[in-house]
Amino acid sequence: MVIDKTYNLKYKNDKDFIYQYTPFNDDIREISESVQSTIKPEDLDTLVVAAKEEGFEREFLTNHQWYAVRIHSSMLDRIKYIAAYQVAPISAITHYAEVAKIEKYNDTNKYILTFKNPAKQVNPILQLDKDKKGTAPQGPRYTTLDRILKSKKLSEIL
Repeated sequence: MVIDKTYNLKYKNDKDFIYQYTPFNDDIREISESVQSTIKPEDLDTLVVAAKEEGFEREFLTNHQWYAVRIHSSMLDRIKYIAAYQVAPISAITHYAEVAKIEKYNDTNKYILTFKNPAKQVNPILQLDKDKKGTAPQGPRYTTLDRILKSKKLSEIL
């Protein structure tokens, strides 16, 4: 017997209740589990970081660096490039730079990446896929520079 006819969330038999629910972030989990990356781990050479407008302009474009970045220890020697995903309203990877050095940031488990040269614009910029939920980088992600330069959509590189 259904107790809540509006949402069909609760069912009852003689002794028990059964609740129907949708797991938290189920739609996002569904997308990430359905996308299989074809990038070999040994080919990863680029760190994608999420950047807000003010920090992006000041640090990425003017100071030619990015700091307080979490990087897995196994990736420290592999990172050759950094790419900036500018958060909403831009919602796109717009620039990348070659990394000159990676150093510890203060007394944290984070790092500061200094660029060899000023950042270059990705052309065309890689827009967030409007029809796919959960593809925007929320934290550091790894990919290849080749994918960034050849792809048309953000979902193709991660």
